[in-house]
Amino acid sequence: MEKNVIVKSLLNTCALAALASALIAPLGVAQEQDEPAATLPVTEDETATLETVVITGSRIRRDVASTPAPVVTFGEAAFEERGLVSAGDALNEITSLRPQLNQAAGDGTSSGSGQQYPELFGLGTGRTLTLVNGRRFATTSSGLGDAQVDANIIPTGLISRIEVVQAGGAAVYGSDAIAGVVNYILKDDFDGVELDLQYGDNELGNYEQITGRITAGKNFGGGRGNVALNLEASTTPVLRFSDFPESNRSRITQGNPDDTGPDDGIPSLQEVIPAYFWNFNGNGVIFNAPAPPPFLMTTVNGAPAQFAPDGSVIPYNPGNILGIPFAEGGDGTRYSDLAGLRTGVERFTGNLIGHYDISDNLRLNTELLYAQTTGESVPQGYARTVLNQTSPSLGAIMFTRNNPFLTQSAIDTLSAANPGFGAGAPLWLSRNFYNGLFPDNVQENETTTWRALAGLEGDFDAAGRNFYWSASASYADVSGEESFWDANFANFNRAVNAVSDGAGGIVCAINADADTTNDDPSCAPLNPFGAGNISEAASRYVSARNGFEYNNEQVDLLATIGTQLFTLPAGAVDVVLAYEHRREEASFTPFEANQLGLVGTGSMEEPSSGKYNTNEYSAEVLVPIIGGDLTLPGVQALDVSGTYRFVDNSIAGEESVWSLGSRWEVTDGVTFRVTRSRNFRAPTLEQLFAPQSTVLANGGFDPCDADRIDAGPNPATRRANCEAEWAANPQYGDLATFQNPAENFSVTSVLTGGNADLLNEVSETTTFGVVLDNFIVPGLTVAADRIEIDLTDGLSAFTTADFMATCYDSTPQPAAICSAFTRLQAADGSDPAGTTATGRTTTFNAGEITFRGEVYYVNYGFDLNDLFSGATGDVTLGLEATHMAKLNTSVTGTSFTRSDNTVQRPDWTARFNAAYSTGPLRLSYQMDYLDDVLARPDATIENDPNPEIDANYVHSLSALYELREGLTLRAGVTNMFDEGPSYPTFVHGDILGRRYFAGVNYRF
Repeated sequence: MEKNVIVKSLLNTCALAALASALIAPLGVAQEQDEPAATLPVTEDETATLETVVITGSRIRRDVASTPAPVVTFGEAAFEERGLVSAGDALNEITSLRPQLNQAAGDGTSSGSGQQYPELFGLGTGRTLTLVNGRRFATTSSGLGDAQVDANIIPTGLISRIEVVQAGGAAVYGSDAIAGVVNYILKDDFDGVELDLQYGDNELGNYEQITGRITAGKNFGGGRGNVALNLEASTTPVLRFSDFPESNRSRITQGNPDDTGPDDGIPSLQEVIPAYFWNFNGNGVIFNAPAPPPFLMTTVNGAPAQFAPDGSVIPYNPGNILGIPFAEGGDGTRYSDLAGLRTGVERFTGNLIGHYDISDNLRLNTELLYAQTTGESVPQGYARTVLNQTSPSLGAIMFTRNNPFLTQSAIDTLSAANPGFGAGAPLWLSRNFYNGLFPDNVQENETTTWRALAGLEGDFDAAGRNFYWSASASYADVSGEESFWDANFANFNRAVNAVSDGAGGIVCAINADADTTNDDPSCAPLNPFGAGNISEAASRYVSARNGFEYNNEQVDLLATIGTQLFTLPAGAVDVVLAYEHRREEASFTPFEANQLGLVGTGSMEEPSSGKYNTNEYSAEVLVPIIGGDLTLPGVQALDVSGTYRFVDNSIAGEESVWSLGSRWEVTDGVTFRVTRSRNFRAPTLEQLFAPQSTVLANGGFDPCDADRIDAGPNPATRRANCEAEWAANPQYGDLATFQNPAENFSVTSVLTGGNADLLNEVSETTTFGVVLDNFIVPGLTVAADRIEIDLTDGLSAFTTADFMATCYDSTPQPAAICSAFTRLQAADGSDPAGTTATGRTTTFNAGEITFRGEVYYVNYGFDLNDLFSGATGDVTLGLEATHMAKLNTSVTGTSFTRSDNTVQRPDWTARFNAAYSTGPLRLSYQMDYLDDVLARPDATIENDPNPEIDANYVHSLSALYELREGLTLRAGVTNMFDEGPSYPTFVHGDILGRRYFAGVNYRF
């Protein structure tokens, strides 16, 4: 993002801030000056404190001490203390949500849209429900995607706290609450004006962060009403692999020639640093044929050849070729130069919230939100190389000696090297066009969100009891666009087919061949020989925007009513009834070039849309069994709670879910708790209605290949099924030697798109734990909970290879699965009979997930004077930890992958906090910990040169000082010892290195 855009956004925010202040000030906000420095309030680490709050996970009026489910709270004070820029930063502070970074996974693919979604326990972002003030929010992800809410749109200046219910919640809130619920609770009583500015950067100077916000609010009507306005903007930069030493290693792994077998202690893979694509570079490598084997490179005087920027032919050093496509060193394209590391985000939000007590028993609430976010990332760029010889849009460029952009010297050199070229035969150019072909090389993801909510709540007396109720209606609209510059490959092919006009000029060729006729008068010839030679006219002609627009709409109506039905000896029985109606609509519109099949793979994409509605009814009850005046030895209090929800989805059909919970207070400060629940997730609009398209693609692994027929979860079943099919189709040849070429080449016609026959996925969840609150040690709170989740009928993204594996590994073979692919019944060109001819990529109800783990919280606060006579100040110590004991997943329901204790899902993730407050000063220390893990599931020295990844520690320090009442300065250093990620990863730890922030907060 350009800095002038950043500055403009912040200036606009400040201008709006000034206007807001001017509007609210006349209402009676007094500005006090020349006040002495005040004493900072003592604030505990709220991510570890089980403070008494109205709790997420129940609609019954109860506090956190009465919930049977584990809930973690993240308070507003932590944003200042830790220099957090967005709510997404706060989510990354919670160990059960970590690690969740807005960066690439390491394979060179895009670093994403810039949106950040909560993901509990690694179960997928679509299985964690997001709420705002206890109500659903519209999906902000692109197209018809998962029901996800971008944390960037949440106003940090209005956050009172973030509550996270860890495990379940569908009985109370409906679909998606399988792993748990994240609820952003906003302030409803802000009075005054607060200005906040912060600047930060890292030691390398490439991670500049700027944020500013104003929050202005006013109580009015004698305290009956409150209105608050928040405006804020922030920016974070685009990062590339090449920006940091850890990601710029350009590290890959290749087969190790020294490996002698599976038990020799020698890795089957070896590291290559730095790795290069030897098949192409930015100048253009010359090939005799459009295929990648090294011997097909054109050689001049015994050396491979490339073009120089001046158009001459010069030697090309491919490096130490290790296979296709990588080499060690050389003049090729460095692997890390093509990869984006992190997406830069520019965000602006504006929020207005308010309430007014119409009477003592009736309150009007309103929420208005506007958010605009732009994510910028680095795509891999356009390339025409020998690695894609089957693709008309991505294959190497054919050229002959007649191309007028060739210098006579180049023609002579290439004719001598390849006499056929001199006689008019073609050669091929293998090149990437990362620089110079398009106006820029940035992918933009822009999202605009509007949401309005109005609600009423109150209470009344009837039939001898008090009823409390609420009713709300909300409408949200999300519109977005994902786009980047790509090549219109039809125009590109015209532009590189250049000829002389006979008068010393160069034009696009016009010939009689129906496949290559160029009758486009706007065609501008393109010179592909050497970097930096593409004219602006040619760039304009071949450039096209690749991408799509999307729109999501949500209407949500929610009504609740609760009361105390009757009183038992242990207390009152509480019940809440709720009704919710929700309508979701989404549309997906590819750009014109995508619809015409002129960009990307050449597949013609179609607009698509979908909608559904749900009617949902729920009842929740809390029954005290023992408590109050009724106690027993060892049972000071005991209650049971339950919730039932019936869902009628217009597409997915009916579903019933429930939860049961109990709390047993043994004595003061010792409580045991347990829950059991059935949760669900409905198929998303994308999974149901994603647009259908057919592409020529790799068919994936074939279970019947000779090297795989005795593998899989049921080797005997797989072999028997393959043998039966081969017996019925003798034209497939000898099964003992069969190898499907679709594994390595794009020869399979694959239909991609949605699946309208999907059903809900369901999970069974159990939690049980203990809470010690001020037990024996005053000020000490300890909580430990076990969480067990078993998901079935999972909504899995099936590929052709997944359909094949499930088909051959099952008895009996499911017809719906086995019909998703076909084989060639006769040889077709170089493809033998038995080759995967057609396939399918879609969503299917087959996945299974098993999760086992624990969450731990410890918080201890005390006055130093209690320990050391005469000492002053308050100390708070907090520890939060998540243990992932087991995460077993299966796409197909037959083959499972155990991913706990890996880089992706560490066994232990922990955070320790210590804070000291005295007078106007508050000092905070934080240590983040990631356990030592395996590089990947089942990694050993036999299959990985670095199977074990070391534990990682990051230490941070910050300080707040209140100069005078309302004016606070803050500064901090994150990762103060500049600890990088554990080798060789760049995700197991903090790749940004040591960084600093400084900010000011002024409230009046």
